[in-house]
Amino acid sequence: MPHEKKTPVLDVREYRDSDRDAVWALWQASGVTVDSAHAARDLEFCRASADNALFVGLQDARISATIMAGLDGHRGWFHYVAVDPDRHGSGLGRRMVAHAETWLARRGAVKVELMIRESNQAVQRFYESLGYGPEPRVVMSRDLVP
Repeated sequence: MPHEKKTPVLDVREYRDSDRDAVWALWQASGVTVDSAHAARDLEFCRASADNALFVGLQDARISATIMAGLDGHRGWFHYVAVDPDRHGSGLGRRMVAHAETWLARRGAVKVELMIRESNQAVQRFYESLGYGPEPRVVMSRDLVP
């Protein structure tokens, strides 16, 4: 009988205030935070809104993955998709995305939008493997908070 790769057990639940240090450490280790102050604001905004949620994935009672999902009234968005670097390739990211997609769909989202840095080819390949594809759009922004 060929050796079968076992899928690691992953429990997914919503973020709790007691998770802050572990989540912050995971975000730093995985490189998903560019600006710590911005990430702190995002976390507080997420916690204050019924249209946003931060999910944590636990393995052996340890936070190994996160995904923040938000709904803008039509589309869903993902932010802070992070997997412990030692567990890349284990399927945790796929399972977190599936969980967030289900959460968004139950709230009426008709599609999920992503913004990925053009230089981040690994993340682009990850989402392509999940069926996501580029759309011909121009993303524009303007900072409202210095």
